[in-house]
Amino acid sequence: MTAAIGRRKRRKLKSEINVVPYIDVMLVLLIIFMVTAPLLTLSFEVDLPSSQAKALESKQDPVIVSVRLDGQLSLKLPEAKEPAPMDPAQLQAQLGALVAQDKNLRVIVAADKAVAYEKVVAAMDVIKRANVEKVGLATDAR
Repeated sequence: MTAAIGRRKRRKLKSEINVVPYIDVMLVLLIIFMVTAPLLTLSFEVDLPSSQAKALESKQDPVIVSVRLDGQLSLKLPEAKEPAPMDPAQLQAQLGALVAQDKNLRVIVAADKAVAYEKVVAAMDVIKRANVEKVGLATDAR
């Protein structure tokens, strides 16, 4: 009996890393960053618009909404040669009709960099009320 007690098998050491605590720590950090990221406020000066980005390749030409310096809006359809000036209600009605025909309608907002940001946002608000989901900003590729 004493010989049996002395001959216990020794457990082999595990050479594996237990990753469960690391996963827990990573999830906690992820939650912390997800909660704090929207609370960060960034303020810096910007000089718009210029971009080195390549133009998006698409089979369908986008509709272009232009914003003039005085706030006047105009709509240029892909088949039109000249943009048509419109007030916000007309623009919303026209874009709404186009979206009813094509849910994947792409709209590009083009504005001179001297146009007040408020006027560009107002144009984007009209586009949003027309239920357009794909909106982009035109920039001067340099």
